[in-house]
Amino acid sequence: GGVLDEQLYLSESNKGMGPDEVAFNTEVALDSQVYSWHDKYRPRKPRFFNRVHTGYEWNKYNQTHYDHDNPPPKIVQGYKFNIFYPDLIDKSQAPTFRLENDSNPETKILRFTAGPPYEDLAFRVVNKEWEFSHKRGFKCTFDRGILHLYFNFKRYRYRR
Repeated sequence: GGVLDEQLYLSESNKGMGPDEVAFNTEVALDSQVYSWHDKYRPRKPRFFNRVHTGYEWNKYNQTHYDHDNPPPKIVQGYKFNIFYPDLIDKSQAPTFRLENDSNPETKILRFTAGPPYEDLAFRVVNKEWEFSHKRGFKCTFDRGILHLYFNFKRYRYRR
């Protein structure tokens, strides 16, 4: 990683956090892999700056048992991943992501794969259904060396 990695990281981290966001930068250790290109390029982890969006769910139960002075526990409502790949060898191939099962059914492993010189990167996320509508905050773009994956979870309205 070099100067560009650092610039991308600082540019994203300087945006700060929204009122309901906190940094989410704990990666999951993956089994070590040997990449087909490891002789040619030194594999390295990409830098990243992620946020988790939390908030209150005011469902019937919580409305009955909590109020604004005594709110319910915050729940994860979505994530914003910003993964920096400024030195990607093949810039025509956008990095990809996939969800993998975790040992805990309440979470999934979100794995990012890009190609040389980058190793895969993974994070543990809440196992809930994603909103794929752009209106509801979904974004998946690869632009100027940054993969942006932003998603919120579907909110279910409880009916009696």
